[in-house]
Amino acid sequence: MNNSIVDILDAQNWPFSLEWLPQPAYMVGGAVRDAILGRSREYLDLDFMIPDDAVKVARAIAKHYHAGFVLLDAERNIARVVFPHATADFAQQEGDSLLTDLHRRDFTINAIAYNPHTQEIIDPLQGCADIEAGLLRMISPENLQDDPLRLMRAYRQAAQLGFTIEPTTQTTLRTLAADINKVASERVRVEISYLLDSYQGTPWLKSAWEDNLLASFFTNANRESLEKLAAVDQAYNLIRETYPQLGEELQKPVRDTVKTTWLAIAKLACLLHPNPEIAEIELQELTYSRAEIRGVTTSLRLFPQFKKASYMSLREQYFLFQDVGVVFSATTVLALADDLVVGAMSGDNSLCVYVPLIDRYLNPDDLVAHPSPLVSGKEVILALNIPASPLVGKILSEIAIAQAEGKINTAQEALKFAKQVTGDW
Repeated sequence: MNNSIVDILDAQNWPFSLEWLPQPAYMVGGAVRDAILGRSREYLDLDFMIPDDAVKVARAIAKHYHAGFVLLDAERNIARVVFPHATADFAQQEGDSLLTDLHRRDFTINAIAYNPHTQEIIDPLQGCADIEAGLLRMISPENLQDDPLRLMRAYRQAAQLGFTIEPTTQTTLRTLAADINKVASERVRVEISYLLDSYQGTPWLKSAWEDNLLASFFTNANRESLEKLAAVDQAYNLIRETYPQLGEELQKPVRDTVKTTWLAIAKLACLLHPNPEIAEIELQELTYSRAEIRGVTTSLRLFPQFKKASYMSLREQYFLFQDVGVVFSATTVLALADDLVVGAMSGDNSLCVYVPLIDRYLNPDDLVAHPSPLVSGKEVILALNIPASPLVGKILSEIAIAQAEGKINTAQEALKFAKQVTGDW
C-alpha cells in the first residue's frame, strides 16, 4: 500500500491509542477515502467498525481520555466520542462479516476499509479504482432505497470531490428521485447547504434539479432560477476582484451558530418564490433558522431597490442601509446576478450601478451607511420633554440624516435641530 496513505491513517495521528481498539477493528468511510486521495485534515472525522461491543469500546475511550460521549443509535450500537480536534464514531458491524457490511454501503468509494492493526486496505468493490478514475458509483439501487438521503449525497459528494457520477448510477438517481420525499426536510437541507456553500456545488444543484430531486423542496424553482444561481457565482467573482473585502464577507457565516455563508443565502434566494412572504413559508418548511430566513427574505425584498442606487438621494440611501443591515453583501450579489441574467449590461458595467452603495458600506466612517449618533434617545426625551415612543426613533433618524448631510456636527446642534424638526411636524 502507498506509504502516504499509511502516514495519513497512522494511529499516531489519532486522539486515542490504537491499544483501545480490539482486533479485528476497521476504519471505514470518508477518512479512508480521503487518505487514498491524499487529503489530510486538521480536524479528524474518524469512523470505526467493530464486530462486538462498539458502544462499550467508545464509552471506555471517552472515559479514559475525558472526552465527550454521545450514544447515536442504541438499537444499532453506534456511539460517538468527541475530542477537542477530532470526532470518532464507533459502529457495530451489521452483517455477518466485514464484506457483508461493506456491500451495504452507498458508493464504492465509501466501501473501503482499513485495518489499523495490520495496515491492510480491504477493497472488495474496487473503490480505489473508482477513486483513481474520479467516479462516484453506487453499490446497488437497493442500498440507495434503504436510505433515500443517499440520493442527494451523490450530488454533494461529486461536488466536494470533483468527481463524475457514473452513468448507470445517474440513471438510477433519476429513477428513484421520488424516494427523496421519504426523507425529513432537515436532513435534505443539510445536503443542499453543502452544495450552496461551494462554487463546485452549483452545477450539481442544477443536475439534482434536472433529475427531479429538488422539485418537492423548491416548488417554485425553474430553469431561470438555475441560471440565476450560476449568475450569483459570476457576480461573486466580479465583486471579489474589485472589492476583496466584500468578497471575504460573502464567505463568512451568517452567525457563529449558523454555518451558512452570505453567498449561500444569495444562492438560496434564487431557488425560492420571488415574493419574500411566500419564500419565508418555503424556508420554514425546510426548517431553516430565523437568521437564514431573515437573510433570504431581506435580500429578495431589497435587491430591486439596490438597482436604483445611482438615482437615490442621501436620505433614501440612509434608510436603505438601515433596512438591509448585515444582509448587505448577499443583497448586492443577488442584485448583480439578476442584472447578469437579464443581460442588459456587461459585468463591469452592471457592477458600476452598485459602486455608490458599496463604497459607503466599506467605509466605516461613512455616516450614511454607518451612523455615529450625536445624541441618545434618552437625551432627546429629556431635551424635548416627550415620552418614549416611536417618535423618538424618527427624530434620531432625522438627526442622523442631517449629520450625514453636514448640517450638524455636535450634540448641541443635534438637540437644537431636533426641536426645530419637531416644531415643523
